[in-house]
Amino acid sequence: MTKNKINIKNKKARFQYEILDKFTAGIVLAGTEIKSIREGKATITESFCEFNEKGELFVINMHVQEYSHATHFNHDPKSARKLLLNKQELRKLHKEVKNSGLTIIPLRMFLNDRGFAKMQIALCKGKKLHDKRETIKDRDAKRKLGRINKTYNT
Repeated sequence: MTKNKINIKNKKARFQYEILDKFTAGIVLAGTEIKSIREGKATITESFCEFNEKGELFVINMHVQEYSHATHFNHDPKSARKLLLNKQELRKLHKEVKNSGLTIIPLRMFLNDRGFAKMQIALCKGKKLHDKRETIKDRDAKRKLGRINKTYNT
């Protein structure tokens, strides 16, 4: 059996948010959803996590493309999907979101060694415009240094 390396990333998250704490959560999926994810046909760029009235955590706006070989029993591509965490982790996240106004953003989705879909979520604080400018300046400076080092090392 070949190992399927699925690693779907949210590249915008690190630019738009300051990451405070990370968690790994399981996802409740239907049969056709996991088959689409194994093909790599999912995006989490515009998604976020939200608690319902029962205190359960759901990922909203995650797009999983419909499975190509399915019949009329296919899934809804934009439905909310439940995330599985410990009770202590859920309580901690709920308290932080409720009291401090932080948000929960998915960073990446991957398959573990047993083939289960997992999602790395992060407790985040939104960056201001000047913080984003600083991030751009730092990235450009690192790129220039890399180019200079490359020319002198060869």
